[in-house]
Amino acid sequence: MNDENRKDKIEELEEDITEYIGKDEHSKGLALPQQMMPRRMYVLPVSNRPFFPAQVQPIMVNQNPWQETLKRVGETDHRVLGICFVDHQEVEDDIPASDELETVGCAVRVHHAQQENGKVQFIAQGLQRFRIVQWLRRKPPYLVEVEYPSEPEEDADELKAYTLAIISTIKELLRSNPLYGEEVKQYLSRFGPDDSSPLADFGASMTSAPGHELQDVLNTLPLVRRMEKVLLLMRKEQEVARLQSEISEEVNAKVQKHQREFFLKEQLKVIQRELGMAKDDKTADIERFEERMSELNPPEQVRERFTEEVQKLQVLEQGSPEYGVTRNYLDWLTQVPWGVHSEDHFDLPEARRVLDRDHDGLEDVKSRIIEFLAEGTFKGEISGSILLLVGPPGVGKTSIGHSVADALGRKFYRFSVGGMRDEAEIKGHRRTYIGAMPGKFVQALKDSGVSNPVIMLDEIDKIGASYQGDPASALLETLDPEQNNDFLDHYLDVRMDLSKVLFICTANQLDTIPRPLLDRMDVIRLSGYITEEKLAIAKHHLLPRLLKRAGLLKKQINITDAAIKQVIEGYAREAGVRNLEKLLHKIIRKGIVKLLEDPDTPVRVGVSSLPDYLGQPAFKKEKALKGTGVVTGLAWTAMGGATLSIEASRIHASQRGFKLTGQLGDVMRESAEIAYSFISSNLKQFKGDPMFFDESFVHLHVPEGATPKDGPSAGITMATALLSIARKEPPQQNIAMTGELTLTGQVLPVGGIREKVIAARRQKITNLILPEANRGDFEELPDYLKEGLTVNFARHYNDVFQVCFANKPRKGSSVH
Repeated sequence: MNDENRKDKIEELEEDITEYIGKDEHSKGLALPQQMMPRRMYVLPVSNRPFFPAQVQPIMVNQNPWQETLKRVGETDHRVLGICFVDHQEVEDDIPASDELETVGCAVRVHHAQQENGKVQFIAQGLQRFRIVQWLRRKPPYLVEVEYPSEPEEDADELKAYTLAIISTIKELLRSNPLYGEEVKQYLSRFGPDDSSPLADFGASMTSAPGHELQDVLNTLPLVRRMEKVLLLMRKEQEVARLQSEISEEVNAKVQKHQREFFLKEQLKVIQRELGMAKDDKTADIERFEERMSELNPPEQVRERFTEEVQKLQVLEQGSPEYGVTRNYLDWLTQVPWGVHSEDHFDLPEARRVLDRDHDGLEDVKSRIIEFLAEGTFKGEISGSILLLVGPPGVGKTSIGHSVADALGRKFYRFSVGGMRDEAEIKGHRRTYIGAMPGKFVQALKDSGVSNPVIMLDEIDKIGASYQGDPASALLETLDPEQNNDFLDHYLDVRMDLSKVLFICTANQLDTIPRPLLDRMDVIRLSGYITEEKLAIAKHHLLPRLLKRAGLLKKQINITDAAIKQVIEGYAREAGVRNLEKLLHKIIRKGIVKLLEDPDTPVRVGVSSLPDYLGQPAFKKEKALKGTGVVTGLAWTAMGGATLSIEASRIHASQRGFKLTGQLGDVMRESAEIAYSFISSNLKQFKGDPMFFDESFVHLHVPEGATPKDGPSAGITMATALLSIARKEPPQQNIAMTGELTLTGQVLPVGGIREKVIAARRQKITNLILPEANRGDFEELPDYLKEGLTVNFARHYNDVFQVCFANKPRKGSSVH
């Protein structure tokens, strides 16, 4: 049989089945209502909740695939359809398998089937429970053979009691939710109140219980057991309804309270306005601005601008965007402390006491600040000078700014300009931009509340530039004492007098500061600390602050002076004290762990126990490099001074050559070339073999090659190393030098003398060679830095040669 014949046979068989189930098996003679129900019927699955015999409700399904089912039901005489529950199945989108349908369902009569927008809707009238006996078709339209189970006999009194309980619960639900009333009317139009089985099913259908719980009720045939389950579901529903009612009442009460307060406040505003007792928001804003301005002493141009803006605000509507812009402008304009100054404390002994209290060491810096304050005391005001504190990180530049403000009794405001790329940060935005703000200086005056605070600009050497402008150029007007009495902020657009402000800037180096900006500042150098100064700082400042921060008493953790000194020399040799503070903090943290383990035993940290707290020292005691071709130079870095060993060696004698290593910069390579040329051309004068370099391949190396090195200060050091290998004689030991060399042998001055002297003392080098032109820089150093040092000043390289090889200081040299 081919496929077409088979398809025709199937269609004929389906038509025969439809005709067969459409006829009543008991059409002849009288029949009971339950005997009128068909034994074969089509089945429709539902997923939200099962259908009960006592229900009459609309049902909506997709045309595809269920339209054919409803069509065939409509062609029957009885128009009965079976509805079965499918748990966790989206029937509207998916077709469930036949074994997913519950066995017990509800037979319904279909009324008023309609099609609309891809859906089929009909009214389902619940008739009777059925149980699937056999599946006749397992694909839509589903066709099954069913039976109608009968309910067992129950005790009449017990049924009556449960019936009354269910009726009572239904009444309670009607009080909490009147929406159930329509369902009750439909039920009473079909059944009486004493029909126990329909009543139980109706009670279950009223609840919002999950589908599987309702299906359990549908599966239960014994009426008493079914009523027990229905009562339990209805009690839960009643409790949920009660909670919902309480929540609704609470929310309504709050809403009514807020509405009542809102209406009363609005009425009060209207009454007060009518009686002249209150004003609207615009009037209140204007009066507040006028009250602020009346307490200030602004210049005439500021007062005129204020008057203009107030008049503009009066005619603007509050909903206008311009109203908010004008209001914000007046808010800022009246918060600048026009004409308000704090009184300076011109007390030099007190200033010295404050500086000594906050800082150990830095005597030259303190003296320079005292001189600056003395000048202000003499003329009666501090103005006209911009201080620039330059030094390595961690030497106390920012804290000196705090101390100056304390000594003067002025307000202090600090902000960092490091990485700043927008000039609007300095001079403000134009008012036309959304979110416009004044510059940092206007904000500083507002926050400090006076027109003469101390403003610190941190990291001024790291200021940037971008397409948004050049902040460094914007600072020129601000930091120029001849111009900043008429400083113009773009947002306020009125002239401001910043000449009374004391500006203090900080930087790690001067090279990256634009020259026009640097010319406007008075430079004060902070070079760093020697071991004794670091020890005093640690004892007087760092340790007390760390112990207080940790909540410890001094007797609980004791770090000996020798241990602190070892931390300084072995772990924290940098110029500043920031790393020293971190290491002391690490010791205290580990000490707290020991205190928690044994609270009664104080922690004592000595030199021998330091490795347990900090590990092995990062810096060992360095043996001075000795030998032919080895010379110690002095260098300056952004982190402070440093010693720099330079080595020269003859590689072979087969050809002339010169090689440099050590990651040297262009300037240092030029110095090496000049030194090589000078020594080569003057070797006979310095008692060396004139043919040495003609026959030698020479290698000049600066150790620690991973660290970039550059700067014009190592010329005489390189020349001495080259001369040493040419003479085959080591230079004098325990000597360090700095100075730039020319092709004619002149020794040029270098910078960073203080840092270099500190570096030499740190390495316990007492014999130094410095350029004659730097004699004044050395003389200005504090006596405690010069003490114990032998310094030779050189004009020409001959002076260096005499000290290093002849060991006889030449005429004109000075010994300290």
